[in-house]
Amino acid sequence: MRAVTLILMAVLAVAPASVQKRKAPAKAPAKPVPTKTLTPDVKCPSLIGMGVQTVRSFCDVPAGRDPQQGIVITLPPHAGSGTLTFDLHARHLYSDEEIRSGKAYSRYRAGIGVLTMSGELLGRGAVEAEFRSAADLFDRIGGGSGGGLKAVAPAGRSEVTVEVPANVDQVSLLGEVLDAVTPAGHETVVLPGRPVAIVSNILFEFKPAPPPKPTKKRR
Repeated sequence: MRAVTLILMAVLAVAPASVQKRKAPAKAPAKPVPTKTLTPDVKCPSLIGMGVQTVRSFCDVPAGRDPQQGIVITLPPHAGSGTLTFDLHARHLYSDEEIRSGKAYSRYRAGIGVLTMSGELLGRGAVEAEFRSAADLFDRIGGGSGGGLKAVAPAGRSEVTVEVPANVDQVSLLGEVLDAVTPAGHETVVLPGRPVAIVSNILFEFKPAPPPKPTKKRR
């Protein structure tokens, strides 16, 4: 009897140690949140129209320093920083007469800024393009007189990428400078409100922010 009692005591003494050695089951790693890419809401103060080939929406980028007067882009809620991309084009006034006369050569250098609505500069974009013939145009825009094509057309293409911080939900595109050589002469544009370039294909890549936690109801 005494031997049985000693064995039981030994088992009880060892049991806690064996329990301590047991490891808790490992937690499954959290699944990474996939990124999304979408076209954000864009408020264009001067919409040129739709491209006949690309079916893109083209918008003038006005010069200025007031973010409210630029192209205002409203971004979806995002966790961490997101990536804003768009195509920047030179703004050309097409003329068949100038092409026939051999005087159509134009050169454009334009720069724009991407700002928060409080005026903080997040990044810049620039485009340089030359025009000699219709083949140098990126696209033509429909909706001209008599159902034809508009004279304003995008030339060249420069892809711009800007990182947007997590706490920024709106940005503005504003022109900084345009240096242009056209049949009309040499011009430098910095006057607020004057278009300096054309923008298209605005996209935003981001990780969606988690839904807000439900608030507890007070009894």
